Amino acid sequence: MKFDRINPITGAIASSATAMKAGDIAPIAARAAAAFPAWAAMGPNARRAVLMKAATALESKADAFVEAMMAEIGATKGWALFNLGLAASMVREAAALTTQISGEVIPSDKPGCLSMALKEPVGVILGIAPWNAPIILGVRAIAVPLACGNAVILKASETCPRTHEIIIEAFAEAGFPEGVVNVVTNAPADAGEVVGALIDAPEVKRINFTGSTGVGKIIAKRAAEHLKPCLLELGGKAPLIVLEDADLDEAVKAAAFGAFMNQGQICMSTERLIVVDAVADAFAEKFAAKAASMAAGDPREGNTPLGAVVDQKTVTHVNALIDDAVAKGATIRAGGKGESVVMAATVVDNVTDAMNIYRDESFGPVVAMIRAKDEADAIRIANDSAYGLSAAVFTKDTARGLGVARQIHSGICHVNGPTVHDEAQMPFGGVGASGYGRFGGRQGIDSFTETRWITIETQPGHFPI
Repeated sequence: MKFDRINPITGAIASSATAMKAGDIAPIAARAAAAFPAWAAMGPNARRAVLMKAATALESKADAFVEAMMAEIGATKGWALFNLGLAASMVREAAALTTQISGEVIPSDKPGCLSMALKEPVGVILGIAPWNAPIILGVRAIAVPLACGNAVILKASETCPRTHEIIIEAFAEAGFPEGVVNVVTNAPADAGEVVGALIDAPEVKRINFTGSTGVGKIIAKRAAEHLKPCLLELGGKAPLIVLEDADLDEAVKAAAFGAFMNQGQICMSTERLIVVDAVADAFAEKFAAKAASMAAGDPREGNTPLGAVVDQKTVTHVNALIDDAVAKGATIRAGGKGESVVMAATVVDNVTDAMNIYRDESFGPVVAMIRAKDEADAIRIANDSAYGLSAAVFTKDTARGLGVARQIHSGICHVNGPTVHDEAQMPFGGVGASGYGRFGGRQGIDSFTETRWITIETQPGHFPI
C-alpha cells in the first residue's frame, strides 16, 4: 500500500512511498539486529571504504535530489545542492572517524591490574529525520552510527519520503552488508504508531531524533519506558545580538541569511534580532532594505533566492504571528502576510514580550526585531527563551563578543557570524527546549557507542577473605 506526498506549490503528486504500519516494524528491526554483528566486527578501514563509496554515491544523485526536494518541500535548487554537499561531507567525516573510536588505559590502584575503557558499538540505532534539511539530517541520523559499527534504521519523514529513499539507495550502492542500513516510510496518519513500534522494538538500543520540541518530548518519554538513551535536536528561537559597535553591513548580511535561508525553515534560523537602541534605527533601515530585495518565487523557475514554505499550515501559523504582533503595536518593516506558500521575507519591528512572535518558533520567513537598552539587556532578552540551540553576536571587539557568547544559554554561539552554520566535524546540539546530546565529529562517537570498563589481572590476587 502506498501514500502520496503532494507538491505544496502545484497540488500534484510529488511522490509515492510504501505506507508501512506498526506491524511491519518487527521484521525490519530483526533484520537490522541480525546484520549488526558482522558489520561491527569489520575492521575500521573496511567500514571507512564503504562509507567513502556512500559519499560518492550520494553526489552522483544530485539531479534526483534536486527534483525530489523541489517537488516535495518547495526547496530551491541552491538549497538542495547545499544539502547534498554538506551531507557528503558528513559521510566522509564519519568515514574518517572509524579509526578514532579509541579507548584509554586508566591507572588502577590495584597492583597488576590493567584497566581499560573501551568504546563499542551498541547494536541497532534508530534515526528519525525531518523534512526541512532532508539530505543533511537524513544522513546525519545514520552516518556516524554506521562508522561506529552499528546497524541503522532511518525513519523517513512523511513530508519527503522520496528524498530520504534516495539516501538509502545511495548507501545500498556503496555496498553495506544486507540489513545494515534500513528505511521505514509511513503515511502521516500512522506516524505515531510506527514510531512507537520502532522505539519499543527490543533490537533498537538508541534513538536520535531531529524535529519539533513537542514530538521530541513524546519520543523521550516513550524511550524512557525502556531506558533507551536519546539524542534530541529540537526547535529553536535563535537570537542574533547587534551591539552598538557592530559592523552593521556585516550584521545585515548574516541576519538576512540566517533569517531567510530556506524560507526560515531551519532549526538554527535567526528568529530574534536583538539590537541595542543606539543603532536600532540604522540597522532596521538597512535590514528592511535587504529583506525587501530577497524575492520569493516558484523554485522550479530558479530565479529567486527564496522558494516556497512546506505547506499551507506554515502560512497560517506565520500569518497569525504577524497579526498578533501588529495588533499589539509591532511594525511591519518589510514583507507581510502571505496568501500562498510563496511567502515574502518579512521583518517585524518593535516586538515586545507581550507578542507571540517573541517566544513562539515561526519556522517561516519572518523575523522579530527586539530593541534592547544595552548589552546587558540584550543578553537578558537572548536568554528569555525556553530554547537554546544557536545564537550570534555582532561587535567589532572580539573579546567583548566572546564575553557575551559565554553568557548566552545555547549549545552553539557565533561571534560575527550567522546563527545558521553547520560543519560535519563540529559538536552540534542545544540545551533547554532545544534538546540534549550532540551530533558531529568525536562528540558523535560518544553518542553512538557504549563505554565499557574492562580489566585484566596480571598478578596473583590478594583478597581480605
